[in-house]
Amino acid sequence: MTDLYIWAVIAILGVGTYLIRFSFLGLIGGKDLPPWALRHLRYTAVAVLPGLVAPLVLWPDATGGEVDPARLCAAVVTFGVGMMTRNVIAAILCGGITLFALIRGLGAY
Repeated sequence: MTDLYIWAVIAILGVGTYLIRFSFLGLIGGKDLPPWALRHLRYTAVAVLPGLVAPLVLWPDATGGEVDPARLCAAVVTFGVGMMTRNVIAAILCGGITLFALIRGLGAY
């Protein structure tokens, strides 16, 4: 691939990303959305976050893509604390502490 080709792809993707965001924020940003759309938008974070976290738990690069008990346990603790307390910060802290303790305890990386 040439430098021109790579920069052209970057520019096209940048313009495409801008247009996608503008279509939502710029065109309907000042208008009230219908109740059905607001109801669906409430679940955006709930749908996106597991999609970002699941590959890091199930196929972590640190273990060469193998399932790691420390990361799996930390994910379960994070989920459990989040469900019980409804506190995101507490869930993240407990999950991080669990991951650190298990990695140190099991000698994993």
